Amino acid sequence: MISSTISLSTFRSEHLKGALRLSRQAGWPHRLEDWQLALDLSTGLVALEANASTVVGTVLMTPYKRDAATINMVIVDEAARGCGLGRELMEAVIALAGSRALRLVATGEGLPLYQKLGFCRTGTIVQHQGQVLHVAPPAKVRPAESRDIFGILELDRSAYGADRRGVLRALAKVGKLAVLDHGQRIAGFAALRAFGRGKVIGPVVAANADDGKALLAYFMAGREGRFVRVDTAEASQLGAWLTDNGLVRVDEGIVMQRPVVARSACAPFTTFALASQAFG
Repeated sequence: MISSTISLSTFRSEHLKGALRLSRQAGWPHRLEDWQLALDLSTGLVALEANASTVVGTVLMTPYKRDAATINMVIVDEAARGCGLGRELMEAVIALAGSRALRLVATGEGLPLYQKLGFCRTGTIVQHQGQVLHVAPPAKVRPAESRDIFGILELDRSAYGADRRGVLRALAKVGKLAVLDHGQRIAGFAALRAFGRGKVIGPVVAANADDGKALLAYFMAGREGRFVRVDTAEASQLGAWLTDNGLVRVDEGIVMQRPVVARSACAPFTTFALASQAFG
């Protein structure tokens, strides 16, 4: 059980600076703007010391309609670990999610807890980042237009298995979307936004590795020497290509899923390449 001096409260804007302190303590690159975007699209909880001013734990739940959600930004202050606070935060946010199927990206340290809470492993996400080398602009990739949004939403829903229109519309406002145009239809899309030390590309939805490379190349072209991050499924066959273009492998996470019914089998979702966590 958590200490009697700590209480859980709804995550609100006044907690953002405390949350930023925790992510910096954990070595995460998030800016205050990154936290704000995550909170705008999510609901969540903070753990507060008895004085109700010091944030010692965070968790966010980003809902996709009533069917699914991702759990993000699970952080416990180093000084508050070992007293069950992480479990308390997770149990509270699972209750907050209701009947939704849940997804998250775990570290090896968090894996045992998530397994106890009914999550099972479905894959691996690999983080690549660095200064982009020269990348030639691809053919058939163009900026997304308003007429493309319904096609983008359908591609994403088919790949991810949930309706993420709120997230995609937000990414279109704060960043840029591009589409792979085959003439009669769009065959894939990617998003670019400011994050951490530079830019992050994701999600990326494509039918194969070549299409994924084209979408990534569109946003990497012209950014030679600038910092870019891409998080992609380990099975995507993009790792060597990203490394050759300056984005080296620096970390990985364990993709986990908690079905609506705890005893249901966990099946991997099929997004070709996607951002690790929703906002991580």
